[in-house]
Amino acid sequence: MQIILVSRARKLPKTLDLANRRLRWKLISVASLAVLGCMGAGVALAMLVASPRDRALGEIHDLQQQIQQQNAQLGGVRQDAQRSLDALAVKLGQLQAQSTRLNALGERLAEVGKLDDGEFDFDQQPAVGGIEDAGSSAYALPPVLDKSINQLASQFDRQQAQLSALQSLLLDAKIESNLKPTGMPVPGYISSYFGVRADPFDGRSARHTGIDISTPLGTPVHTVAEGMVTFAGVRSGYGNVIEIDHGNGYMTRYAHNSALVAHPGQHVQVGDVIARAGSTGRSTGSHVHFEVWYDGRVVNPLAFVRSHR
Repeated sequence: MQIILVSRARKLPKTLDLANRRLRWKLISVASLAVLGCMGAGVALAMLVASPRDRALGEIHDLQQQIQQQNAQLGGVRQDAQRSLDALAVKLGQLQAQSTRLNALGERLAEVGKLDDGEFDFDQQPAVGGIEDAGSSAYALPPVLDKSINQLASQFDRQQAQLSALQSLLLDAKIESNLKPTGMPVPGYISSYFGVRADPFDGRSARHTGIDISTPLGTPVHTVAEGMVTFAGVRSGYGNVIEIDHGNGYMTRYAHNSALVAHPGQHVQVGDVIARAGSTGRSTGSHVHFEVWYDGRVVNPLAFVRSHR
């Protein structure tokens, strides 16, 4: 096979003989170079179109879409949390309204009972105290609600203690006089009862081994039965303490005093002044922590306390 090339300039035509092996290799080389040149141009064009800047912009767009999706999910979580907080706020408002009604009832009962002014102050938090119970378990709430609910719980505890004491006064409740010890060591009202309660400092569940009698600082503390003073000093959590052995298995303890009057070995009669009320040890205010022990076991002092006016 031959290819004849004719020139317009009237030159002699050229003949290419494809049967010549050398000529065939030249033509193949030229064609290969042309193909490689086209491929290189295509690659260069693709690199120019898909530049690193375009790829970066594409990745930024994908990230923006992910952020929008996460914001939408976060908005849903916030709405759910807000609905829960709104429900708790409504319940808290109902409890506060109930507290207001209890205050009004207490003031009305005090007026009907013709009690002295200031004997029951429903606006002031009662003084309570006690030793720390290391074996108790803690509970926790969200900070804002925890503060409000703790304040409301303290208010209900105060109202319950005051209304219970007020009920005893109005009904003239009496304890059998043959029980020893008998009576209240100080004038005042019971601000915290015997048994399990929330610790006044950390809110943990704790066992209260006596009753707290709220009374002004310096009030004389009287012994409730005849006996021998066996301890006068400081005990952990109790502050300044007086302990009296009354015989027949009975022992009484008077804690958180500001000053001690009696001394160990002193024989005391019913009504003798043994200390001055205070707020030493773990205490939130002036009061007397009163305990009764029988045969080495702490018992509920309420059974030994007479109603007082």
